[in-house]
Amino acid sequence: ENSACYDWKMETKSVVCKSCGAETIYEAHEIANECPYCGSNQVMEAGAEHIMAPGGVVVFKLDANKASELFQSWIKHKFFCPKLAKESAKPKAFKGLYLPFWTFDCKTISSYTGQYGVKKRTAGNNSDIKWYKTMGIYKHNFDDVLICGSKKQNTSMLNGLEPFNTKDVVEYKPEYLAGFMAERYTLKMHDAWERAKNKMSQILHQRIRDEIRREHRTDYVRGVLHSTTHQNITYKYLLLPVWTSSFTYNGKIYQFMVNGQTGKVSGKTPISWVKVAFTVVAIIAIMTLLNFIS
Repeated sequence: ENSACYDWKMETKSVVCKSCGAETIYEAHEIANECPYCGSNQVMEAGAEHIMAPGGVVVFKLDANKASELFQSWIKHKFFCPKLAKESAKPKAFKGLYLPFWTFDCKTISSYTGQYGVKKRTAGNNSDIKWYKTMGIYKHNFDDVLICGSKKQNTSMLNGLEPFNTKDVVEYKPEYLAGFMAERYTLKMHDAWERAKNKMSQILHQRIRDEIRREHRTDYVRGVLHSTTHQNITYKYLLLPVWTSSFTYNGKIYQFMVNGQTGKVSGKTPISWVKVAFTVVAIIAIMTLLNFIS
């Protein structure tokens, strides 16, 4: 296990929002009067607690103006979003935020079993699939498996921001946080490792299925089970850059994020069910016409 460093190289304070529960780290001299997530001004300093300093940072490559441009372009391409929402989606002031992430490297060795199918011709020119058992060993090295260290963040929204290029990680320096906020991690390293193992398991399951397909030259695979050992495990605690903001439509707040490194946008938008209904009707009409022609 890597050694932990608690020296942020500057005086910090942790602030908690009484409204949504988010905890954010600021420089001690900064005035924190608004939550970067919900906009509430019900913020107060949290109790003193040692928080591990980050082992590295991916610095912001995009400014707030560029993030706003990318958001406007993103929402314009949301077909089912109401036109009025697109026209009125003027995001509030963007807030630059460093999110805490744990990243894990390790070597894996998986023993697996499964079945692959071979299509056979039967009487009457029909086809049937004959199944055969298979087993084997699959090895894979994982590099920088990311797990968000915040329990508050929306997982699907964060997944929409990936990938981050962790090759751009630089050594943490306090000046990188100047003008930005940094959310403190609430998911401890050992819990993050359990989530990382689950994430690796899903990736390995698909890779093993692909391996069976290639080895036996078939499209039919089922019943894959695998058991994995993890070796040479290392971890890092990183801060990754995100622009966060929101807009209001019909009295409802829609939060979104922009990857501060790549510019990828993620979030939810309103849905025009009238557009959805017209689209469904149009598809049914086209299918009916095609069936009639054929």
